[in-house]
Amino acid sequence: MYTVAEREALRDALVAAARADARITGAALTGSAATGAEDEWSDVDLALGLTADADQGAVLADWTDRMYALYGAVHHTDVWSRDTVYRVFLLDSTLQVDIAFAPAGSFGAVGPSFRLLFGEAVEQPAWGEPAAVDLVGMGWLYALHARSSIARGKVWQAEYMISGVRNHVLMLACLRHGVPHSQGRGLHLLPSSVLAPVERTLARSLEPAELQRAFRAGVDVLLIEAAHVDAELAVRLDRPLRELLEPA
Repeated sequence: MYTVAEREALRDALVAAARADARITGAALTGSAATGAEDEWSDVDLALGLTADADQGAVLADWTDRMYALYGAVHHTDVWSRDTVYRVFLLDSTLQVDIAFAPAGSFGAVGPSFRLLFGEAVEQPAWGEPAAVDLVGMGWLYALHARSSIARGKVWQAEYMISGVRNHVLMLACLRHGVPHSQGRGLHLLPSSVLAPVERTLARSLEPAELQRAFRAGVDVLLIEAAHVDAELAVRLDRPLRELLEPA
């Protein structure tokens, strides 16, 4: 396990390397460090802006070599957002290091977690929130497959689908209460009055009766959140969703 001091030393070294790399025009802290919300479990999150003539692939390759040779990386994976690649490294110490490599025109804040360290940032269009009505739609889609999975005796798939209903309900609740919805970051901020009914959607076993109980609880909370999005839509969904709960 890494220490906070080790994490800070690594981040400082990476920022220094960015300043010394002529292909990099700017760097910013992202994630919890950008908002002063770090704790002992936080990652290293950096965004790097590249020069207009920089070869993004070559910069990625050089920085990847650095992470393996100097800092104990054991694996990495990429996440793309627009034309920016986020290379995510796992270090032997279990520290996660996320480095975004943004082309010249894409280096800038797309949310509140961005603190410029050097260089100039370019204003970026903000990410839009997912449409609540679309989350409702995904919720009932998972519910349809939960019903068929239970009926077919595919208990692991049934649990997966029930969890899908729950996850979309929780995203809807996060949007409604104005807390972060991505990857469960704001779930701890939801009121207990919202979370208590959702807790009942957790299946305690893979027994068919228990899956059916959890599924029923999932339909209940999905309809509650749907009513907050569109009361008339919730009324239309009530009968078919309740029918999913009837014995096959």
